[in-house]
Amino acid sequence: MLQGLAAAGIVLLCVCAVYVALAARVVKQYERGVVFRLGRVMKDARQPGFTMIVPFVDRMRKVNLQIVTLPVPAQEGISRDNVTVRVDAVVYFKVVDPVDAIVRVEDYRFAVSQMAQTSLRSIIGKSDLDDLLSNREKLNQGLELMIDSPAVGWGVHVDRVEIKDVSLPETMKRSMARQAEAARDRRARVINADAEFQASKKLAEAAQQMADTPSALQLRLLQTVVAVAAEKNSTLVLPFPVELLRFLERAQQTPQPGAAPSAQAAPPQVPSAQVPYAAASSARTPADSGSDGQRAG
Repeated sequence: MLQGLAAAGIVLLCVCAVYVALAARVVKQYERGVVFRLGRVMKDARQPGFTMIVPFVDRMRKVNLQIVTLPVPAQEGISRDNVTVRVDAVVYFKVVDPVDAIVRVEDYRFAVSQMAQTSLRSIIGKSDLDDLLSNREKLNQGLELMIDSPAVGWGVHVDRVEIKDVSLPETMKRSMARQAEAARDRRARVINADAEFQASKKLAEAAQQMADTPSALQLRLLQTVVAVAAEKNSTLVLPFPVELLRFLERAQQTPQPGAAPSAQAAPPQVPSAQVPYAAASSARTPADSGSDGQRAG
């Protein structure tokens, strides 16, 4: 009798162990368990931790609630300004309703991937090349809205969409490089012309100041001589002041006692402010005038 009870207890323990082994489930913290009982889904998903199901009656599917990083393959299309481009992106999404993610769509990952590719091609056709290159934040928001609208019914929430890279044809890259080079050249020419304009204004003011003060011109000459003399391998050419040449000219034109006056008129006097320097004088000497008189006689 005791042996029969012991055998029955052992069998009962074995049955309980088998039942626990078949019914026990462990749901991780980032998962939720969706239970189907005889093909009908239970309303409430099983929470993280240890849970039990009815063997051979219940079937449980675990759904990951972590944010999924889904790369979108590069899509080739023609932009609104008729430029062929290849654009790839990445989608970040997560499951917010495990029951809908299992019941409403066969494979929510594949569905989100296909929707992302379709939306990306649509965005390419609606955008200009400049928007794809420089205004990506606005395109990312529009792409996120296009993907998230149908995904809400699948129990999926699109957290973020980013356009990774925009590939252009080689001819377009060369054209853009030439355009950028031309723009930089134009900017350099404008800056150079502005610098010349400002320099000319300053030079005009300096010329006016020197015209009012002639001694400033002499000081500027001495400063230039000092600057040129600092270079050891330079040849220094020092011009003659015109005042010194006028002094010599007046000394030569003074009539000698007993000499006939020259028939040639003296050259006109040139103001010192107009012609500051000269290299030679074309005045005739009294001796030349005497020789002309003898030849005339």
